[in-house]
Amino acid sequence: MKPNLQLDQMSVEEKIQTMELIWDSLSQAPADLESPDWHKEILEERQRKIDTGEAVFLSLDELKARRPQ
Repeated sequence: MKPNLQLDQMSVEEKIQTMELIWDSLSQAPADLESPDWHKEILEERQRKIDTGEAVFLSLDELKARRPQ
């Protein structure tokens, strides 16, 4: 069942408010939310990189500098 939210007719502010309402609703029962397997795989890979010294950490300023304009 696909809800009819008419996203193309909503302003950015209305879309953000809608996302916040949805997130608030979902976060009321976090035990009901199950992460997909690929989340675990990504976290394990990131931990492996940290453990082996391969991980690269950036400051917020460095990250912003890498962002395409």
